[in-house]
Parts: sequence; structure tokens; C-alpha cells
Amino acid sequence: MNIVLDTNVLVSALWSPGKNAGEILNGVFSRKFTVCYDHRILDEYDRVLHYKKFPFSQWEILSVLEPIIKTGISVIADPLPDIPFTDESDRKFYEVSRFCGALLITGNLKHYPDEPHIMSMSDFCQKYL
Repeated sequence: MNIVLDTNVLVSALWSPGKNAGEILNGVFSRKFTVCYDHRILDEYDRVLHYKKFPFSQWEILSVLEPIIKTGISVIADPLPDIPFTDESDRKFYEVSRFCGALLITGNLKHYPDEPHIMSMSDFCQKYL
């Protein structure tokens, strides 16, 4: 199953590995799920995970990003400019999910259109884990 992970899923997984986000990443690491991404998403993952406010070490960050890059699907998604977003930085996740026909998993549903392929971490875990 193809999925797109909002950056907050990775932050949550590193912050609290035993919770929903960590279980989702375990599914990625075991290849139950394949993460779809583009260069914009990878850039955001790397930038945000290195914020000084997060205590993540380089090895922790790489332990999350490397499997995503190695087993994931890198795409160049079609732009979808007609969909309104209050935070334009979320558009890339939506575009990649639509391009790949993937579920988009986020901790902030209010940032996205109300569509069935966009799910909270807890809803995803209840349905697929």
C-alpha cells in the first residue's frame, strides 16, 4: 500500500516511538507500506527534523529517512493549483498523494481538504494495523 507521510508523523514517531506514528513507521520499515515522496517532501523532512527545538540526533534522523528513501517511491507530482490551502507548505503532500493514489497520513487533518484518502494517524492505525 502506498502512503504519504506528513512531516508531523515523522516528528511524532521520533518523539514517541511506541505510539501510532511509530507503528506506522514500523509498517514502512517492514515494507508493509511504501512511502511516496518528492524532493520537496524530503527537503522538508530533513529541515524540520534538524530544528534545534527537537533533540533528535543525526543517527536517529538517518534511521528514519534512509529506509524511506531506499524503499520508497520518488515522483515528480503534477501541480494541483486549484485546490485551496491555508498553508501552502502542505500542498506538496497532497499533490504527491493524489499523483500516487496514496493515502496521506497526517496529525493535522484541518490543514487538508476533507477527502477520504487523507487520514489521521489514529484512523490509519485502526484501519490498517
